[in-house]
Amino acid sequence: MNKFGLLLGTLLLAGASMTHAQVEQSIKINEVMTSNTSNLQDEYGQREAWIEIANVSFTTYNVRGMFITTDRSVLDPQMSVPERMKRMSAIPSGEPRTALSGRQHLILFCNSLPSKGSMHLSVPIDPSKPTWVGLYSGNATQLIDSVTVPVIADNLSYARHKDGSVNWVVKSAEQVTPGISNMTDIVETKTAKLKREDPYGFGITVLAMGIVFFCLALLFVFFTLFGFFMKHRSAVANIQPVKAGVKTVEKTMEVASKTSTILQDGLKTKGIDKEVYMAVIAMALKEYQDNVHDVESGVITIKPKNTDWNMELPLMTQFHE
Repeated sequence: MNKFGLLLGTLLLAGASMTHAQVEQSIKINEVMTSNTSNLQDEYGQREAWIEIANVSFTTYNVRGMFITTDRSVLDPQMSVPERMKRMSAIPSGEPRTALSGRQHLILFCNSLPSKGSMHLSVPIDPSKPTWVGLYSGNATQLIDSVTVPVIADNLSYARHKDGSVNWVVKSAEQVTPGISNMTDIVETKTAKLKREDPYGFGITVLAMGIVFFCLALLFVFFTLFGFFMKHRSAVANIQPVKAGVKTVEKTMEVASKTSTILQDGLKTKGIDKEVYMAVIAMALKEYQDNVHDVESGVITIKPKNTDWNMELPLMTQFHE
């Protein structure tokens, strides 16, 4: 029974150690700035070199007790643990900001004094030389993550392309992201891109003039072809069929006849033939003879009505009571 309990405890301890080690591997050095002259300020308004630690997992992990160092000598496997710890700076305990939740970041100021605050470490960084940065576990023996930062200009940072990525890039001062996810791809508006690529406006001027001349050339071609088409159509329209020509002659003769009548009869007849007048007069006489119109009686009938207007009694009002 004791052997079984001992075996079970050993397995549980090994499983917990493996899980803890896997979580530790999710803690990464995410971004480093070796020369800070106009970037992030600490709580005292001073600008110092800084290192960003990121938890790239979705599990909360407390980085307290871990070590940061820029001394490559700690890579010597023969070095004792106490000697290695002397060349490192420990992330302090008792600070709630060291408990990193999933996808959270932590900024540690270097070249500083721990007495200034819990996020201030005495890790030395020389911006004039390439800087190796190592992150060790709390036992000061396991290297969790490391990176060699090249010599870069002031206020530039050396960062992963995105959180946890294996690719590192140098980020400009406008792209530095202390304390937040690395965003190397900045969304740029079309106006800003145009100002950046064509600051003097030569490109947009040439483009605008090109569009204008292209439109003029297109109009020239269109109207030229349209003129050829209308000219061809006019030539075809002049060739009339024989039937259409005959109808045109008949219409012309009819108009000529009416014109001749107008000239002969003058304004009195207004161009209407005398035969039409005679037909209208004959139709009117016929209607008169057939009593088409209403016949009104010439007798006036008067019916008398007694109104008693001349009676004597009603008119003698002065005698009424």
